[in-house]
Amino acid sequence: MTPTIAHLIHVYGLVIVAGIIGLESVGLPVPGESVLILASILAGTRHDFHIGSVILTAAGGAIVGQMIGYVIGREFGYWLLLRFGVYLRITESRIKLGQYLFLRHGGKIIIVARFIPLLRALAGILAGANRMPWRHFLLANIVGALAWASFFGFSAYLLGRQVERAAGPMVIIFGLAAVVVIMVGINFVGRHEAELTAEAERALPGPLQWP
Repeated sequence: MTPTIAHLIHVYGLVIVAGIIGLESVGLPVPGESVLILASILAGTRHDFHIGSVILTAAGGAIVGQMIGYVIGREFGYWLLLRFGVYLRITESRIKLGQYLFLRHGGKIIIVARFIPLLRALAGILAGANRMPWRHFLLANIVGALAWASFFGFSAYLLGRQVERAAGPMVIIFGLAAVVVIMVGINFVGRHEAELTAEAERALPGPLQWP
């Protein structure tokens, strides 16, 4: 797959970078991080692009894609939770708990998720479905996208193929770290659900509003 992506980037330029990263950020299973790394390597070895253009293009695609994911989650994900959540034991109190957690910690979740495979693709949809305030989401989205694009872009530009070879193990490490964090979070929420639910009710009093 990598030679094909590299060829597309070489032929069509940064449009491919923005498009694939944007699609991943909406929630589709496409290799956004690989595209960023390959484009940065081309900028450093063949000088096809300026590295600043690669980073800004990648960040722009990520920001726009995740905003689209946020809108989808807010308009449809939230409704699906209200309509069918009961069949998955997602009660109204648990929906409100999710909203409360994104209200308090949504910025950190969005920024950290940008560096974690799978979560990166779902973060916008989850933020929208949990009604995270859009201004907070937009700020975290911009910060996370710029930090992610700068870190992987400059690393690949400076280190070249070494970063490409290291990307696989990094994905595994980040994936394992994500599993650990998620399991710890689920365990903490499970053990303190009643307390957190009470806090959520105080912060978000009243019944849930249908979209």
